[in-house]
Amino acid sequence: MFALATHPRALASSLLAGALVGTAFIGSAVTASAATAANAPVSSAVGPVTAFSPQVTGGAQLAGHSEFLAEGPGTSTNGTVIGPDYTQGTLASEAVGREAVQLTAPGQYVQFTLTQNANALDLDYALAAGASGTLSVYVDGVKQAQELNLTSEYSYINTPQIYGSLTHHFFNDARLLLGRQLHAGDTVRFQVDSADTAVPYTINLADFYQVAAPLKQPHNSVSVVAEGADPTGATDSTAAFNKAIADAAAWHETVWIPAGNFAVGTALQVNSATIEGAGSWYSQVWSDEFIDNTWAVSGPVNLSNFAILGSTVGRHDDSTENAINGSLGTGATVSGLWIQNTNVGLWLEYGNTDVTVKDNVILDTDADGLNLNGNATGVTVSDNLVRNTGDDGLAIWSYPAVDSWDTFSDNTVQDSNLANGIAEYGGTDNTINGNVIEDTNALGSGLTISNEQFASPGFTTLSGTIKAWGNTVIRAGAMNPNWGHPMSAIQIDAYDYAISNVKIDLLDTTVLDSPYSVFELVSGDGTGLPINGLNIEGATINGVGTVVFQGETQGSAFVENVKATNVGVSGTVEDQYPPATPTFTLNLGPGNSGWSTSVLNYFPSPV
Repeated sequence: MFALATHPRALASSLLAGALVGTAFIGSAVTASAATAANAPVSSAVGPVTAFSPQVTGGAQLAGHSEFLAEGPGTSTNGTVIGPDYTQGTLASEAVGREAVQLTAPGQYVQFTLTQNANALDLDYALAAGASGTLSVYVDGVKQAQELNLTSEYSYINTPQIYGSLTHHFFNDARLLLGRQLHAGDTVRFQVDSADTAVPYTINLADFYQVAAPLKQPHNSVSVVAEGADPTGATDSTAAFNKAIADAAAWHETVWIPAGNFAVGTALQVNSATIEGAGSWYSQVWSDEFIDNTWAVSGPVNLSNFAILGSTVGRHDDSTENAINGSLGTGATVSGLWIQNTNVGLWLEYGNTDVTVKDNVILDTDADGLNLNGNATGVTVSDNLVRNTGDDGLAIWSYPAVDSWDTFSDNTVQDSNLANGIAEYGGTDNTINGNVIEDTNALGSGLTISNEQFASPGFTTLSGTIKAWGNTVIRAGAMNPNWGHPMSAIQIDAYDYAISNVKIDLLDTTVLDSPYSVFELVSGDGTGLPINGLNIEGATINGVGTVVFQGETQGSAFVENVKATNVGVSGTVEDQYPPATPTFTLNLGPGNSGWSTSVLNYFPSPV
């Protein structure tokens, strides 16, 4: 979610929203836009640090997966590198790595050299608004019969109801089973040929996968095709899916989705079922909303090994067009799904207990990737790849009832282009650990722990012990256009309610290449509410645009073993609002280095 209100503070600093255009931070090999001639390919040996760089630990570990930035190691191009850029509303600012490559003429390409076996790919790209077309694919220099079909239909979202938002959500994904085995050292080239007319093509990254053979139908299962589902997708299969679910329930069997394309135009309501597919690259369900359980079901509703591919255009906060919506009951598992182009990936509410969401890919949602919208207890969300969400990548929102004992662990969250990478809004005894969050954009931070309620009554504030440990945050934080100053890589926010009667442990955190500051201590509604019970113990910081700590409200935190290098500005911001609000107190323990507590009563420009 996003900061709803315009901050009442008058801008008192010289910070310019565009001050970071063309700025390179630690790990960047490209420091400015570079155009190259068609016959002069450029290779990068370094490139920006990303979630999948060798030196970064944690995040999702998807089987058979590798990722390459278009301007990163293992790539070459004769296109134009755009970025780095941190300006809201630009293509490069929404790219992973804050850089991308544009192909504008026939013969231009981006080529990737594989480092492991692969037989499938997913290309993250952007086209101009309204454009669509093909892009040619070459393997080891040989043009493939298969082309990528690209579209801007799901991009360029406008949300005038959200203060400070601009047109956003530029990138989309297109995937392809290659039909052949590739090996380390093979090359895959995306090239503009004469028939590829949707120029300019902006290429952000490519994911490569080693996809296993299709799974076989399990014993004691009911196939949706046997109940009349159309595997070509030409006719709607909702009735057949419902019949298969009913018949399987009667015999305590599994619902089987074989390889094929299945149109499900009406959401399914399921009290208890196990629904399995042959694999997310083979069993494809075309649906904006596959499950819609608007009451607390007994469950479990188990879902595995298929894709849910939507077609939502624009954000729909007044609808339930979420791939999986509502309650999955007790003990459910959601695994091996590929969710793309829906309003939200998983919006879990009404009642979810001991649910596990793991090993999924969630891409290009108009709003959140996953949101625990109250009544979630003991939910574990782990090893998921979440990218290009129009709101929070992953969120815990304790409304209209508490979320407690939930865990977000070892997920990779990339490019949340309006709001936070991972956010907790209220809740009790929840844990956020081992995640990698990178390249968050306007109106959000990489990691936010907040009392912002968004709706009332029924919101439950932070309580118990909130543990955030072992997380890595890369190039996160952005200029907040409503506040007139930046949001940090990590934000603790006493928005709507003071943060008290809770212990918040930020432990063993890594922050790399933060465009502005690292830790923001704020009361986002501008009322100066205090933050207490915060412990920051162990942080490795490399590359900071401004300062390590940014105090904007009152309260205190215990800080030890926070070690920083390459910090842009010496000092700690103490610029409270309202102006009479006491300063924030940092109680220093041993082991801090590389940063200063000298008070700055303004927001410095990034270096």
